[in-house]
Amino acid sequence: MMGAGVGSEAARISADRVGKWFGEVIAVNNCTLSVGTGVVGLLGANGAGKSTLFKMLAGLIEPSHGSVRVFGRKLRQDVGWYRRVGFCPESDALPGWMTGREFLSLMIGLMGFDKSEVKTRTDYWLDRFELTDAAGRRLDGYSKGMRQKIKLAQALAHDPDVIFLDEPLNGMDPVSRKQSIDLVRELGESGRTVLVSSHILPEVESMTHQIILIDRGKVLAEGSVTEIRDKIPEHPTTVALVSADCRGLAGFLVGREHVVGVDLESLPDGDRVIVRTDHALGFYRALPGWILENDLTVDEILTLDDSLEAVFQYLTER
Repeated sequence: MMGAGVGSEAARISADRVGKWFGEVIAVNNCTLSVGTGVVGLLGANGAGKSTLFKMLAGLIEPSHGSVRVFGRKLRQDVGWYRRVGFCPESDALPGWMTGREFLSLMIGLMGFDKSEVKTRTDYWLDRFELTDAAGRRLDGYSKGMRQKIKLAQALAHDPDVIFLDEPLNGMDPVSRKQSIDLVRELGESGRTVLVSSHILPEVESMTHQIILIDRGKVLAEGSVTEIRDKIPEHPTTVALVSADCRGLAGFLVGREHVVGVDLESLPDGDRVIVRTDHALGFYRALPGWILENDLTVDEILTLDDSLEAVFQYLTER
C-alpha cells in the first residue's frame, strides 16, 4: 500500500528497496518510498524498524541492500551535501564540558560560516529556544528538555533544506512542545523537507497529516491520513454530521455514491447522522454540492476514526 510519495513537489529523499539486517535480525525489509517538501511523520512502534530506516535515510548507516538518496545523491559518498541536511538525534551524547553557546557555535562553524555569522546565528537560535540565560552554563547542567532544545537548535541553525528529527520532543515541557511543534510546521510551510520520527501519534498528528507507517521492518503505507484511510476497505470511514433536520439529511444520503451506511444517533445534546463511507475524499468533495442543491442543513462535520491512532491500528492488525 505505497503511493508515489508523500509531501509535495519532486522527491528530496528516496529509498529504493532498502533493507538492513544485523546478523540474523532483519530490521528493515525491502522498503521503497519518496518524500517531497513539507512535514512528513515516520511512524512506528518501538522495534518496528523505524529508527533503523530513519538512520539510513539520514545517511548515518549504510543499507545492507538497496539505495538511499537525498537530492538524488548518496550522502555517504558525497559528504559535502550534508551541509544541506540537519539532524536531531534521539540519543543524547552532548559534550557535557562545553557550554550551550560553545556547542552551538562549534556546530554552526563546522558548516563553514565565518566568525561573525556564527555569532549571529548562535544568538538567534539561543533566543529562539529561550536558552540565552543558560548559554554560559555547561551542558551537563542542562535539564533533559533544555538538552533537547539545544539539539534542535544545532539541527536548524545552518538553514538546511532537509531536516531529520528523531523523537524531537522528548523531555520537553508542554510550552516548549507547543513552540517546537509550531516551529516544525513553520519549516514545512516554508518549503523545507522535515521528516519527523516518532511513536507518539498525537505529537505527529499535531505537526502533519502526511505520514509513512512502518511495522515489522516494512513500510505499510505512505500519504495523507485520509488517503491511507480510504485504502482500508474493510474499515469504512465513519463521519458524524450535525444537522437541524437529521432525518431529512439521513434519508437523502442513503444510497448516495461513496455512502455504504447511514444511521441516526441520539445524544444528550441532540441528534446526529452517522455516515460510513468507503471513499472519504470523494464524500467530502460531493457533500457541499449535495447540501447546496438540495437545501439540506449541516452545522458540523466530525470524522470519528481517521486519526493516526485508528489508521495505525487498522493497518497493523491485518
